[in-house]
Amino acid sequence: MMKKTKINIPLSVPRNKEIEYKNNWKKATWGTGNLMMFAGDQKVEHLNDDFVGKGIPKEVADPEHYFRIANKAKIGVFATQLGLLSKYGRDYPNINYLVKVNSKANILKKTTRDPFSGIWIQLKEILEFKKQSKANIVGVGYTVYLGSWYESEMFKEAAHLICEAHKAGLIVVIWMYPRGVSVINEKDVHLIAGAAGVATCLGADFVKLNYPNGDKAKSAEKFKEVVNAAGDRTGVICVGGSKKDPRKFLKSIYDQKHISKTRGVAIGRNIYQNTLEDSIRMANAISSIAIFDYSLDDAFKILKDEKELNLNQ
Repeated sequence: MMKKTKINIPLSVPRNKEIEYKNNWKKATWGTGNLMMFAGDQKVEHLNDDFVGKGIPKEVADPEHYFRIANKAKIGVFATQLGLLSKYGRDYPNINYLVKVNSKANILKKTTRDPFSGIWIQLKEILEFKKQSKANIVGVGYTVYLGSWYESEMFKEAAHLICEAHKAGLIVVIWMYPRGVSVINEKDVHLIAGAAGVATCLGADFVKLNYPNGDKAKSAEKFKEVVNAAGDRTGVICVGGSKKDPRKFLKSIYDQKHISKTRGVAIGRNIYQNTLEDSIRMANAISSIAIFDYSLDDAFKILKDEKELNLNQ
């Protein structure tokens, strides 16, 4: 059941951009305040590891596979780099795009050097691209590695990006990962809660965070600390991680929403490492829980193609 919610407009959004901000927020969340972000930034982040291999359909290697899924599935936003959008976006004008402005490959390990992911492209250039191309860009995203020796530089870039994006009426998602030689456990709930609080201090609309391993029911209960640390004006969305058993994966998303009180998910491999048809069904099953508040049983039916995702339900 789709529920509307009140929009909190940050003071960093000028009066003459409030309507544009509201419209972008409504597009991204279907007016619910819950975000299902289809992650399409992994051609850089994971290089080719996720796109070829045992059990991965051949079509997954084609970058357009991303766009075919995002075009047909009922997602909130498709997050990807501007270059990939520029190559395929003309054929897929109806997708809600969120431009990822920084990314790094996974070759250099944190034992060699603490991670730093500098901004690739300035917001001014994105806005110029949006204007001339008419691309349906609703927001931008940026990764911060909390605990890295270079965190202050990333804080600076993120803070400026958020301020300038809000001035343009765009929403902002911050990827916030504790990472570096000083970080002992990247998935410690107390540390992740600290990361959520930092994202709120930066002014993020949503913060993308890792979800702890272990007993999922206990993890969901503990994760309340993270949601509380972010507050009710920065939505916590959790990563999907590597491909998992679909039923267990959907159950974890259900628990995150209904026990932890998260406000969405950011899913890549668990969607796109499938054939197009299976990818669309998985994306819709995820959205049915994360955005539209369907029951777990109904999400399973959508996954098995026994039920459609009805937005008017």
